[in-house]
Amino acid sequence: MTVTTPDERTVAQGPAAVPTPRTCTSRRTGGRLGRWLGNSLVQAFLVVVGLIWLTPLAGLFLSSLRSAQENASGGWWTALTSPAQLSFDNYTALLGNAGMTQAFWNTVLISVPTTALVVVIAALAGYAFAWLDFPSREPLFLLVVALLVVPVQIGLLPVAKLFGQLGLFGTIPGVVLFHVAYGLPFAIFLLRNYFAEMPREMLEAARMDGGTEWRIFIRLVLPVGRPAIASLAIFQFLWVWNDMLVALLFADSSSQPLTVELQSQIRQFGSNIDVLAPGAFLSLIVPVVVFFAFQRHFVQGVMAGSVK
Repeated sequence: MTVTTPDERTVAQGPAAVPTPRTCTSRRTGGRLGRWLGNSLVQAFLVVVGLIWLTPLAGLFLSSLRSAQENASGGWWTALTSPAQLSFDNYTALLGNAGMTQAFWNTVLISVPTTALVVVIAALAGYAFAWLDFPSREPLFLLVVALLVVPVQIGLLPVAKLFGQLGLFGTIPGVVLFHVAYGLPFAIFLLRNYFAEMPREMLEAARMDGGTEWRIFIRLVLPVGRPAIASLAIFQFLWVWNDMLVALLFADSSSQPLTVELQSQIRQFGSNIDVLAPGAFLSLIVPVVVFFAFQRHFVQGVMAGSVK
């Protein structure tokens, strides 16, 4: 029979080998080192991806701070070695451009009411489909789901003809109504599925305490559903703010948003970049700011329901 010393890696005990404390410590150290290296590599990769993603944004911002002649003579990266060429003269000129400023406010007047209407109507409808009993509830919800597959292009011409008869064609309310109509199916589907995951006992306890459906919706459902509602609001705002197709068809020169105004400003990139670059950066930075301002709620909404 062979007897091993404590300094050896293992102790023979019959057919199996039992690790010594030194072996366990070595394995734990190696595991921590491997996890640290893995996390460091992942973080380094994410930093590189973030820098690549931010490079066009930084280039657009630097281009917006340079004159048309400087942009024509060299790339935006030359500003890194010659910061004296950077100034806010283009933004001053942009604020004096009546068409661009009006288009910016038109975009706000289209995006904010659309987002508010979609969120409010979808929250009410989602709660009704999830927890209220009314005739034809399931067929109506299936109809809402079916509307998700209807492309926007199918409704452009019929809705344009209808809006022309109603006097809404070429107006901001017409653009808002179109976005609300096509944003509601997805919004209702999203919030209904989120509200349906709420514990039934919680709602029944609120009803037993004398709470009305409206009071339960305001005081209980909305606070619990805040992550999903915030995620929906972010998505809807980004979709409407960056839209060009609907606005190009339904808005006239007095109600067109920033995307259409920028497209109409394109004459020749080299000579018109002093207007396009600051306008494009202004159109881009607002959604970025909104996203990062509500990213905590967005992440909570995306992760909601993934872990019980």
